[in-house]
Amino acid sequence: DNSGKEKEATALMAEAEKKRKSSQSFFGSLFGGSSKLEDACDMYARAANMFKMAKNWSAAGNAFSQAALLHLHMQSKHDAATNYIDAGNAFKKSDPQEAINCLNRAIEIYTDMGRFTIAAKHHVTIAEIYETELVDIDKAIAHYEQAADYYKGEESTSSANKCLLKVATYAAQLEQYPKAIEIYEQVATHAMDSNLLKYSAKDYFFKAALCHFCVDMLNAKLALQKYEEMFPAFSDSRECKLVKVRLLKAANETNELRIESLSQINECSYTILLSVNGTCNVIEDLKCSSNTCPDLIYARI
Repeated sequence: DNSGKEKEATALMAEAEKKRKSSQSFFGSLFGGSSKLEDACDMYARAANMFKMAKNWSAAGNAFSQAALLHLHMQSKHDAATNYIDAGNAFKKSDPQEAINCLNRAIEIYTDMGRFTIAAKHHVTIAEIYETELVDIDKAIAHYEQAADYYKGEESTSSANKCLLKVATYAAQLEQYPKAIEIYEQVATHAMDSNLLKYSAKDYFFKAALCHFCVDMLNAKLALQKYEEMFPAFSDSRECKLVKVRLLKAANETNELRIESLSQINECSYTILLSVNGTCNVIEDLKCSSNTCPDLIYARI
């Protein structure tokens, strides 16, 4: 019964508030003030969980926030950060901006404690909220970049690169091609030196080459040569062959491009491809997803 849970949670909130206020009185501070605060924290947390069961997410987030404030007062930084994260997770279901506020407070605590990997993780969460809920891509990019910076500092290169690839995708979509190129080349260079990741390097070099096309055809040609020298396996890839065909067509001053069996081209690459020379009229319907992608594409570029 949700209404019963909410009533019980509300009663616990009131009792916690009493405990908090009594701990601040002169006599309360002399006789067990800290234990009263601990009891109040426990009551706030219990109330928050009851609000969660009743699916009252805003009330749950508020209760966790109250517990976090008391933990901060008692210098229990780790517990305060944990409660702010719980508050943020609750607010995500009702108030995305307040969820971000709570997560930022947790991040401040974690960075003060030197827990940069955890801080980076929550920067990613904030970025995802900006992506999906608030649709503020600039702020999403900023938090992905901050997460990447923290991950790098903790030698978590794979996690950092995952964040940077999100930045590169958005940079390309926003026509910030030099920024996207720099990231794709950086991630590709790291990937080609790893036995586990080297297969993905060709995809990053391909995206970098496409971004070069959007800037300058000569730079694209020089970049392609550089990528082939750096990573010989890229030369035999379908992605490289696509770029070479595009260069050949440009040299012959024709604008028809026939792409055969490029079933692995993904939505991000196609988005960049659309920007090459400003136009790409697809004859066959091209809808790349994780499930389907045509084996034969005709396009005019």
